[in-house]
Amino acid sequence: MSISSLVLGIGSIFAGWTFVMPVAGLVLGILALRREPASRTMAIWGVAVNGVVLLGGLLAGLGALLFGLIALPFAFLPFAMF
Repeated sequence: MSISSLVLGIGSIFAGWTFVMPVAGLVLGILALRREPASRTMAIWGVAVNGVVLLGGLLAGLGALLFGLIALPFAFLPFAMF
């Protein structure tokens, strides 16, 4: 499970900041921390990478939403001239 968590974290970086892969990797990493004491280092890295990817994706989505809300009043200006 710890290897899967790390692979999902690295894969989600290259997959374009998806939402499902980091959540699954985060869950697998947390489960691996409890069940696999021998591979604790990989589980910690998996949790850390998936957490950073998930946080980055959420911040990028929030930034896009805020930019869209700020730009919304200016979206209809060219049509007001006619």
